[in-house]
Amino acid sequence: MALRRRDRARGAYRSYRGQAAEKSGLNSARGEWRKLPRPVRSFTPVAILLTIAILYPFYLSSLPTGNVPLIYSFPSVRSAVTILVFTTMAVGLNVVVGYCGLLDLGYVAFYAIGAYTAGWLASGQFQQVNFHFGSVGVSRDARGIHISIWLVLIIAALLTAYGGVLIGLPTLRLRGDYLAIVTLGFGEIIPQFVRNADSLHGFDLTHGTFGISPIDSPGFGSRLHSSLGLPVAYSQEFTADRLFFWSALGLLLITIFCCIRLRDSRLGRAWIAIREDETAAGAMGIPLMRTKTWAYAIGAFFGGAAGAFIASFNAGAFPSQFSFNISVFLLCMVILGGMGSIWGVVVAGVILSWLNVEGLANIGTWLNDNIFPQSHQIEVAKYQFGIYGIIIVLMMMFRPQGLIPEARRKREIEEGTRGALDEPLYEMRGANEPGAGERGSGGPVPRG
Repeated sequence: MALRRRDRARGAYRSYRGQAAEKSGLNSARGEWRKLPRPVRSFTPVAILLTIAILYPFYLSSLPTGNVPLIYSFPSVRSAVTILVFTTMAVGLNVVVGYCGLLDLGYVAFYAIGAYTAGWLASGQFQQVNFHFGSVGVSRDARGIHISIWLVLIIAALLTAYGGVLIGLPTLRLRGDYLAIVTLGFGEIIPQFVRNADSLHGFDLTHGTFGISPIDSPGFGSRLHSSLGLPVAYSQEFTADRLFFWSALGLLLITIFCCIRLRDSRLGRAWIAIREDETAAGAMGIPLMRTKTWAYAIGAFFGGAAGAFIASFNAGAFPSQFSFNISVFLLCMVILGGMGSIWGVVVAGVILSWLNVEGLANIGTWLNDNIFPQSHQIEVAKYQFGIYGIIIVLMMMFRPQGLIPEARRKREIEEGTRGALDEPLYEMRGANEPGAGERGSGGPVPRG
């Protein structure tokens, strides 16, 4: 009966929505939109959003400040860089959790490996050597290893992917909760290692709790600056935040493009098959260990690149940045956006990253200015993890498929909540109802 009432309510809602759309002319607009070629319909929204994102540093100063309900003020360009980098890591984690269905609670380790790789290859950490290759904005006499940050991003991504393979090979034979516990341990080991690896038999590898700083800035060198006008080094420019913003946006777009292509590839279909039913996938001939290891390595690849980039942006890599909370935070982005949905994870990543960087503080300021009296001021940022937990619980209750669900995942959830298994196995019919037969009396008759 509950299912029938829900179906009737949904039917009534669709009817009212259809009538409203017809009166407002929305249906005719949809018809005109559907007449456009498919490539136009696919790329027009992306082009509009990309244009808005690219121009964000230019129109930010003209946006309203202080009077916007709850938002209070829009994120600064520097905060937007952090938002984009965390969103990139969430898209990388989506490969592991959303595509392949592996619960990874130690993704922060890949972030740490990427950041410290940038510290080793683009700073004065190792004073014993003097090696320069493509470095910009650094004196040739500066001690240490100084490699171009663009190359360091690739090296960090490859090294992190290799680390993901080494960790994944012995652990990916596990499933479910056991795999989650192992990845949790891995995520705790790496931050502890970098915190205590300042004296490995007298060798300072990570500089302990002080971290590695400063780390070189990206740039294009004097030659490209003379010929094309590109900046020599970001750190030497007045518009450094804008340059980092556009670079972070480019890194996110590359990650999205690669993940879309991977999703539609043969490997991506194998990941989805493992996510839906690992036993059936193995029975159909999919090599489970190799396929899951690829997911782990590719997810680590993007996490390492993002870690190296944010280390260069912050001009340092510090062990306090790599707590377990980051792994849970990234996992919340995947769940909130919709497991397996790239655009859903992007939207959720931007929302949660903004809340973490500026949003909660801004919301608290607006509430204190407009709602709460002076005697009852609150600091919303203190309750950030409780707020994130409430968000996830509400999503699980009312929209478990996520903000922008993947079509396949949405069908899985809907089929899991509706269908033959939800129909009653034992139905009671009155004697006067059709199908009751001649055995019935005045009371209800069981019908199997």
